[in-house]
Amino acid sequence: MGTTAQPSQTGDTALVLFSGGQDSATCLAWALARYPHVETVGFRYGQRHAVEMDCREPIRQALVCPGMGEDHVVDLTATIGGLGQTAMTADIAIEMGQGGLPNTFVPGRNLLFLTCAAAIAYRRGLRRIVAGVCETDYSGYPDCRDDTVKAMQLALNLGMERRFVLETPLMWRDKAATWALAFELGGPGLVEVIRDGTHTCYLGDRTNRHAWGFGCGTCPACLLRAQGWERWTAGGSPSSGPDRDTS
Repeated sequence: MGTTAQPSQTGDTALVLFSGGQDSATCLAWALARYPHVETVGFRYGQRHAVEMDCREPIRQALVCPGMGEDHVVDLTATIGGLGQTAMTADIAIEMGQGGLPNTFVPGRNLLFLTCAAAIAYRRGLRRIVAGVCETDYSGYPDCRDDTVKAMQLALNLGMERRFVLETPLMWRDKAATWALAFELGGPGLVEVIRDGTHTCYLGDRTNRHAWGFGCGTCPACLLRAQGWERWTAGGSPSSGPDRDTS
């Protein structure tokens, strides 16, 4: 992968929430540059863009290194499906819903993901849980906010008698800065893996290829990704913000 970052000297291990998308793939590369042992977990939840799950293993193989550990997949389809439909899990138009949130918001999704990840980390002896949530370029999902992650870290540590650290390396980075981080971690090779190998489009479109990767080009996820790519390639990426260590 050509990363220049130095491995962690703490011997910490990590579990990365890895969907097969741009953000989580960048987080996986970030974790592999820091920790000597990194495992991954993905979630099936009836998502319309389930093709992202097919992207996961090729990306893992592209990033393979001595630190890459086991992959886990958790099926939450019945659980999330039983709580009601959203535009992320059903073939309905994407639009703004009540309360100012887009109807792509799946209530409780990230909270469930983090809880399941912590349960796996507990059994596997993994301390750091890495998630690609972000407040800077996002759709207003409340379960992506820094305060939510901090509250979840406290609850998980209290509930499991552990000292998990929830890492969010993209929390203060916009999409342009996320592309820049991928370049810093692995140069053009990693950018190519993420551009062509990951999936972001909410509609699951893998037929239309754009400069920034595959997707419909019009859904909110595609627009964010495309705009970030354009700002980064134009050299106008704003500051990525400080790295924040939650340890």
